[in-house]
Amino acid sequence: MRRTFALLVAGVLAGVPAAAALRVIGSTTVNPVVSEAAAILRAEAGLEIQVDTAGGSSGGIAALADGRAEMAMVSRPIKVADRQRFPGVDFRSTTIGADALALVVSADVWSAGVRCLSREQVRGLYERRIARWSEVGGPDRQVVFFNKEPGRGTWEVFADWLYGGVEATPMVSHPEVGSNEEARSKVASTRGAITQLSAAWADGVRTFALGLCETGLPVAHPTRAAVAAGDYPLSRPLTVVTDGPPVGVARRLIDFVLGGRGQALVTRHGYLPLSQANGEGGHP
Repeated sequence: MRRTFALLVAGVLAGVPAAAALRVIGSTTVNPVVSEAAAILRAEAGLEIQVDTAGGSSGGIAALADGRAEMAMVSRPIKVADRQRFPGVDFRSTTIGADALALVVSADVWSAGVRCLSREQVRGLYERRIARWSEVGGPDRQVVFFNKEPGRGTWEVFADWLYGGVEATPMVSHPEVGSNEEARSKVASTRGAITQLSAAWADGVRTFALGLCETGLPVAHPTRAAVAAGDYPLSRPLTVVTDGPPVGVARRLIDFVLGGRGQALVTRHGYLPLSQANGEGGHP
């Protein structure tokens, strides 16, 4: 009888589908926080959460729209263009922290005395009108600009700041990098290098985050304090995005990241927690 009952229970349970995994795709900037939170929830609550960084922020948005993910990690605001491209998606963004985006250079450029750049100098470097670092007070060495791939949140925030929008940004020919890891590695191993990168990813040993300087104004440094005070112009929200209000495992993940332990992860990875991010964030 017991054996028959056990077989009956096993048969019933076999017919119950297992809870679907939460698939999270997107920004390599947001990824360290979400990946670590997901690992904690797997270990402590048995939740199945898969995290991938394919395609960066725009890749995450596209994956959310076509059903390859239930959550996108996005290191820029959702734009009108996103809503127009995917009219069937009810984008719900939850800010989990904030970040300073910086121009990051190799050690040789930093040690030669380049500590900040003006917007006009950045335009000159990006448009290849400034070809050697000596033109901006650095070493007599060729500029190697590693450009973030278009569609990455980092590149879009950079383009918005430098030219007022992605559409207004000129086409340039630079070697491209994708993830933050790739961008940092390329700059660290290349003399005369520069790229757009989260300031939290500059290690201060082989890669250095520059300040932004304009004539007559104090240098704006890419620090958490400057972002909190509103003194650094290249700052951005770090978000997770769902199609409609988050439910189930997505809700559990968001609640964890917004809680004390999750916000401690935001701080530990070098980003600004919500308590200091000018009141941004909260539940959608």
